[in-house]
Amino acid sequence: MNNAINNPITEDDIANYLANTPDFFQRHAELLAAVQFTSPHSNRAVGLQERQAEMLREKIKSLEQRIMEMIRHGSDNVMLSDRILRWARSLIMVSDFYAMPGVIEQDIQTQFSVPQVGLRLWGVATEYSGLTAAAEVSEDARVFASSLMEPFCGLNTGFEAVTWLEDPSTVTSLALIPLRGGAPASPAFGLLVLASPDPQRFHSGMGTDFLARIGELVSAALSRLK
Repeated sequence: MNNAINNPITEDDIANYLANTPDFFQRHAELLAAVQFTSPHSNRAVGLQERQAEMLREKIKSLEQRIMEMIRHGSDNVMLSDRILRWARSLIMVSDFYAMPGVIEQDIQTQFSVPQVGLRLWGVATEYSGLTAAAEVSEDARVFASSLMEPFCGLNTGFEAVTWLEDPSTVTSLALIPLRGGAPASPAFGLLVLASPDPQRFHSGMGTDFLARIGELVSAALSRLK
């Protein structure tokens, strides 16, 4: 008795006993009918079977919501893929290489609803040195671009690249996409900036696969200016 007083049975003990004694309710079937729960959807008491049915309905509803979300994401991805394909086709058709940087900036703004887009290139051929996109860039910005192994997304903390935009004061979040003409570890020859006044548009937790594909297309298009 002293042992029982010093070591009282806990809820975990009861739960473990029932989990490890599956025939308990076969021997005490009357308990199944006697057990009552408070329904989370009302203040009335319900039986075990009704509570199980409620839990099952809640689980089914949760699964339905997840399926609908997957379908929605799938549809969004299909539309996004179509948009990228159309954009890639339009880049291939641009014959005026001097106009290429401006076309890219405008297309990204309109095709993907990005409020502000900026672009800088270095090491371009002499005939393209007069482009706005070929304006002088600091060595720090070049080193930073080359250090990016994937697009950077996050809040604007005073990046030099923000000054390349038309209205830097409104930028809250941004994506910085390095442009490379070769292997992923090769030095960058440019940097693409996507910016928004919405702090959640380009947040640090978002996936960057789509942005990386944009970077690959832009890199391929602009490598012809070198």
